[in-house]
Amino acid sequence: MDRINPERLEALLDAFRNVRVLVVGDVMLDVYLRGGASRISPEAPVPVVRVLEEWVALGGAANVAANVVALGAQCVVVGTIGDDVEGEKLRRSLEAAGISAEGLATVRERPTTVKTRVLVRHQQVARYDRESEAEADAMTEAALVSAIDRLLNDVHVVAVEDYNKGVLTRGVIDAALGRVRPHGRPIIVDPKARYFFGYSGATVFKPNLIELAEALRETIQPEDAAWLRSARERLSCEHLLLTLGEEGMALVSADAELLRVPAVARAVYDVSGAGDTVTAVVSVALAAGASAAEAAILANFAAGIEVGKAGVATVSPDELRHEIRERHIAR
Repeated sequence: MDRINPERLEALLDAFRNVRVLVVGDVMLDVYLRGGASRISPEAPVPVVRVLEEWVALGGAANVAANVVALGAQCVVVGTIGDDVEGEKLRRSLEAAGISAEGLATVRERPTTVKTRVLVRHQQVARYDRESEAEADAMTEAALVSAIDRLLNDVHVVAVEDYNKGVLTRGVIDAALGRVRPHGRPIIVDPKARYFFGYSGATVFKPNLIELAEALRETIQPEDAAWLRSARERLSCEHLLLTLGEEGMALVSADAELLRVPAVARAVYDVSGAGDTVTAVVSVALAAGASAAEAAILANFAAGIEVGKAGVATVSPDELRHEIRERHIAR
């Protein structure tokens, strides 16, 4: 954990401001309803929540983008929204956050993905989703590929965020990776099951423990260096960054370097969005000149900060600066 001292951190944070990220994936709108519950419904054994607050936040690939701009970098998003009120709300929320929405395709046949959470004080008691998991049709796929082609020359790194909501078709994946690789720009992939093995050539492939176990259909062995190196080869990526929840992360690279990054000890308030934060930090850090090991360490600190917040949240450079300096001084 001593690979990043405060001086190196300042150099990277300064470089963040010159980075422009292209995020491709499933954008979502997160809706939060919060109130109090003092009685049980006479209709069913569930609490009656009297809603006192309602707010929206960026979710999915849009949350990756929100984390990118919170770090001081610039971001443009490629994805789909529905021709509905929620889609317009999502577009406005992106623009209000300083994220370019010029890569969004509006699709009448698909609703905007909306995840609504009901909270009693700070405890989530229910969630309901409005979405389509069907793959984007040929016309939508063509629009997404065209957006990638149009925006690619102005970015330094591409983050692919898959939530199995249909945006990342075979054609979109091939465009995102195939167009980027010849330019030598980093490609960071957060995969899901549908095309788990379809990201050959990614710079950083970032599954979590459960996703990797299900895809490989075997027990994960994060303490076994030989097993991790074999897994990276099977996935055909330059770096395999395996997130392990409360156990931190494991990074194995094509040059055989192996790094275990223990989780930053803190009270966990809410793990929602922690993976999005990791994707954003790794993407921005690599584009800013960080090594894969430095990017993983920064992302681990950022994830530790994020899980200490309620709901889906972002992490600022000042928070990273404070966290790393405090750890460095304590050590």
